[in-house]
Order: sequence, then C-alpha cells, then structure tokens
Amino acid sequence: MPTNMRILPILAIISIFLPFAKSINFDVPAVFNFGDSNSDTGELIAAGIESLYPPNGQTYFKVPSGRYCDGRLIIDFLMDAMDLPFLNAYLDSLGLPNFRKGCNFAAAASTILPATATSLSPFSFGVQVSQFIRFKARVLELLAKGRKFEKYVPADDFFKKGLYMFDIGQNDLAGAFYSKSLDQILGSIPSILLEFENGIKKLYDEGARYFWIHNTGPLGCLAQNVAKFGTDPSKLDELGCVSSHNEAAKTFNLQLHALRSKLQGQYPDANVTYVDIYTIKSNLIANYSKYGFEQPIMACCGNGGPPLNYDSRVSCGQTKVVNGTTITAKACTDSNEYINWDGIHYTEAANQYVASQILTGKYSDPPFSDKMPFLLKLRF
Repeated sequence: MPTNMRILPILAIISIFLPFAKSINFDVPAVFNFGDSNSDTGELIAAGIESLYPPNGQTYFKVPSGRYCDGRLIIDFLMDAMDLPFLNAYLDSLGLPNFRKGCNFAAAASTILPATATSLSPFSFGVQVSQFIRFKARVLELLAKGRKFEKYVPADDFFKKGLYMFDIGQNDLAGAFYSKSLDQILGSIPSILLEFENGIKKLYDEGARYFWIHNTGPLGCLAQNVAKFGTDPSKLDELGCVSSHNEAAKTFNLQLHALRSKLQGQYPDANVTYVDIYTIKSNLIANYSKYGFEQPIMACCGNGGPPLNYDSRVSCGQTKVVNGTTITAKACTDSNEYINWDGIHYTEAANQYVASQILTGKYSDPPFSDKMPFLLKLRF
C-alpha cells in the first residue's frame, strides 16, 4: 500500500475522534490510578526491577519513559482529555515529580492476587492500595505543616473529589495458563475479584467516591499468547486469537461487571463506572484495516519476522546471544501500521484509538451523562 494511502485512514481517525475528546472536560481535580503495564507510567522501572531500552518511547517521548510502548498509553490520552498532566509513578524520585493532580500506582506485571516468590512485580493490587493509603497520609501530614507543599501534592478534598481508575487483572489470567487448565482458571475468578472488591472497599473507606474500572482485553490476541498457546490451529478462533484465553477474559469481565453493580448498590453515594475495553479492542483487531492498521496481531518490536515477530527469549530493544547466535528485538519501520508493539502491549496508535472510543461514552456502564460525577461540558 502506498504511504499516502496508509496514512489517510489514521488521519481520518484523528480528525473524527480527537476534536471530540478535546471538546469535553472531565471535571475532576486529580486522578489516582491502579493497574499493570497497560497503565504503568514508570513504576516498575523506578523500582529498579526492570529496564527499558530504545526503541521504547520512540514515537512520542523519544526515549524510554517507563511505559511499555513506543509512546503514550490509554491513560495518557485520557489525562489529556481531562486537561490534566500525565501521571507520575508513585516511586518517581527524580525529575521533579509533581503529584498535585494525582498519582499512578500501576506497575507492570502486577496482579490482583498477592504476589508470590516468582512474581516479576511485588506490587499487587493490595500493595498498590496500601501505597495509596500511605501516600494520602503523608500528603495530609505535609499539608498540615504549611502552604509550601501545596503546589506539589493534592489538596485535602482532592481525595474525595478525585477519580480512581483501575486497569488490572490481565496478568492474573494470562499467567495462570502456564500452570492451570481453563476450568481451573475460570474457577479462580471469584477469588480474584474478591481481592479486587476488598481493595475497592479500602479505598472507599479512605474517602474515594468516583471509581472508573476497565475490564480486561482479548488476551488471546496478544502475540505472546498466540506464540505459546496457539501453535495448534484448532486452538485459534477466526481472528487467529487463542480461544481459551479470550474465554477466560470474557468470563472475568462478566463477573467484574456484576461486581460493579454490587458495589454501586452497596455505595449509593459513590459512582462506579465500568468500561468495556474488551469490546473496543476486539473490534479494532477484527476491523484493523478499516482503522488504518496493517498488522492486527504481529508485534512491531520483536524478533523472528512474520507471522508474529515475537521471541520470548528477547524483549523489545534487547540483544542476546542464544546458542551462539546474536539476536536482537528491533522495531518495525512504522509503528502506526501495528496494533501490537512488543507482543504484549499496544502501540501508541492503537492506544489512541482505544482512548477515542472510551471517550465516546458508548462503552461505559453507566454511559456518560449529566449524572456522571465528572460532567461532560462542551467548551463551544
């Protein structure tokens, strides 16, 4: 496809959705985010547990930014739509981090269930909630000492008026497939969601009232999972995705949606919003060419070439010697053509599309309306 023809659909998406996103204002003073690599803006890297190398960050930040992406994440686009700055990771200590407008506790590889000795990330959902509780207590201590800290930390009432966002659970499901059957994984979902519910209750007790919960995406369509579990074509669906992984994700999402209704009933003074990320991402993968993409599953940054360009032995930007042979995970020429960045995470272009769909309000329960805690105000 000629370059100019390839770019036109992408420009069409931007022209349709970006003005809409910019024409609204989510009236919240701060955002507190919890999750995994889908919304991690530098937590795991700041902890010194992992390192990211170029070409990560190449599209927007021009250097690795702590995000597992070539550029911005969904949360970055949502923060922009709310006229709020990108969230600093809780563990950021250099670069003059400012937490006035919120804080990001999300860490790559994190799970809802407590971490184990083999977990890559120790920052499970319960730990992230505990970090928030300490963060809030420390903020209130600083504010009590005088006004000199006001421009760096949230105001007292921001904790009640702020938006609490969640995007976690993917790793609980995806990781379980390495040791459990599908039936065992489906049977474990209630216990996973009980842990999530307990965390939400703790945040409610701390004053949180506005909750924004993303469900999990189509795990079976990630190149990492196709490479490991999709070698038998009978295990794949019509889109080339691993059927069992997507079944687990859909079951998890059904029960998460039910939990949203339960929480809303228990806390009538709160607003609990459920966002159907699964449907948005599935639609993107099924109709990728319509939205200007050329590769729905193959990784942009990887090793091995088509059909997946994914090699579990070497991550994006790394070079390793394997069996005497040097292999490098390099980026594709144009990441705008790809939905998947590194076999696990989405490209900036795909993240922008997902964010644009979230901002339509069509994929939320309840949908955006004048009853939402953060009113949608047209600026024109």
